[in-house]
This record gives sequence, structure tokens and C-alpha cells, in this order.
Amino acid sequence: MKYMLLIHSGGEARDRFNDLSEVEQKQIVDEYLAIAQTPGVFGANQLHPADTATTVRVEGGRTLMTDGPFIEMKEALGGYYLYEADNLDVAIELAARIPAARMGGVIEVRPVVER
Repeated sequence: MKYMLLIHSGGEARDRFNDLSEVEQKQIVDEYLAIAQTPGVFGANQLHPADTATTVRVEGGRTLMTDGPFIEMKEALGGYYLYEADNLDVAIELAARIPAARMGGVIEVRPVVER
């Protein structure tokens, strides 16, 4: 089954990262890159901060756009991995390796609907 591992992090995780030395920050980045090379991972990207988003909706046939995220949130989606695993337990094991999980963030593991 395919899973999307959504990396949610907010101010606390960002502050913890920024408080690290350059060497420690590089180690964290290297962990993310190593996870991207894990067998079964077939997609991964970091996202720009939520305040760079454009929210789009259609009302009455008109496209309406708003700068920034649609809602205020404590934790913002910061990136993701797409992972093919035998089962949820295996996907959870990979999610636990993601640095944000131990730095004040949370990893949401969701099955992908395959059509």
C-alpha cells in the first residue's frame, strides 16, 4: 500500500532547528535526504512556508484567490514523503525517523487512494 507521510511543523520545531549549530542543522538535513533514499520512498519534497501559499476557491463560477493559507494553524504542512510499504506499521516506523517528529512537529501517515 502507498502512504503519504505529511510533515507538520510549527514554530517550536522551527525554533529548535534554528537553535542548532550549523553542523547539527546539516546533520538534520542529511537525515531528511537519507529518508528520501529509503527503498520504497518514491517522492519527497519540502514546501515553502504556509505564508507563501495562494488559496483558490470557486464561488458562483468565479475563481477567488487569497494570499496565504486558508486557515490559521499551529502546525503547518512543511513537506511530505510518498512511501510504498507492506503495511501501516512499516510506514509508522519510517515516520518515526523523520526529524520533525522529535523536534516538536508531527507526522501524519495517510493511505493513498489508488485508482
